[in-house]
Amino acid sequence: MEPRLTPFVLAMVALVGMLWGLNWPAVKFMLREVPPLTLRAAGFTGGAIVLWLMARMLGHRLRPAAGEAGMIAVTGFFVVFGFNMMAALGQTLTEASRAAIIAYTMPAITAVLAAVFLKDRLSVRRVLAVVIGMTGLAVLASVDLSALVASPWGALLMLAAALSWSIGNVLVQARAWSLTPLALTFWFFALSVVLAWPLALWLEPHGTALGLSAETWWVFGFHVAGPMATCYLLWSVLLQRLPATVAAISILTAPTVGVISAILLLGEPVSWQKIVALGLIVVSIAITLTGRPRKPAMPETA
Repeated sequence: MEPRLTPFVLAMVALVGMLWGLNWPAVKFMLREVPPLTLRAAGFTGGAIVLWLMARMLGHRLRPAAGEAGMIAVTGFFVVFGFNMMAALGQTLTEASRAAIIAYTMPAITAVLAAVFLKDRLSVRRVLAVVIGMTGLAVLASVDLSALVASPWGALLMLAAALSWSIGNVLVQARAWSLTPLALTFWFFALSVVLAWPLALWLEPHGTALGLSAETWWVFGFHVAGPMATCYLLWSVLLQRLPATVAAISILTAPTVGVISAILLLGEPVSWQKIVALGLIVVSIAITLTGRPRKPAMPETA
């Protein structure tokens, strides 16, 4: 039986895209007071706790099948830890709107990696998606090419984050997992907690958390409860009700919301290059997602 696109399901799709999009300026705002590695470590911890509670309440099995733990660790390293850590570092060096646009080259990159490692056919449509996406990046880079050449690390870190997520996405698609998407995501976050806190404690200065402003605490609460917990729960529900391609439509709204909210909430400047780049990236994503993925892909955070 074909899944029904009921108003309730469409509302879930819209909410996921909205929350992930708003997460870009939220993270940029918190980085004003919280070092990037510490922010990610704390976010991973909060997300893992909430996801564990959700999995327990919903009765999801958390114990991996025999021999599955190693692949869970490798996949989680790329799809959650690597993406989020590099995205946070990248946002300290570039605008949230620009970071969001660069990060959402992920589906196009995934298409190429899937063709190489999963033997998916690299169709003309997917090649076109990659070309359009890279054109969008070139337009974005033209905003201030001299500054980008002088200090390219922000853009390069965001590209590395997109590549990390894409590798993790291919690893998710490469096998049939015994766990539900929610339980699997919990382990991805749990691994990220273990990896992130030693780095944060070693590399970054730490003061008392009580010194943070009330606004930062509120935004952090949104970050954990919304983009990290609610989105992953809704995503697991969507994957049970819809084909992965239809569920992935929620991703398409995120870069648009990220750019617009960064302009409105953070006062970042508007330029025709941003508008054109955003349009090209969204077209690239839309073309990429028209193919049928072999397995459901796990969502990203920012």
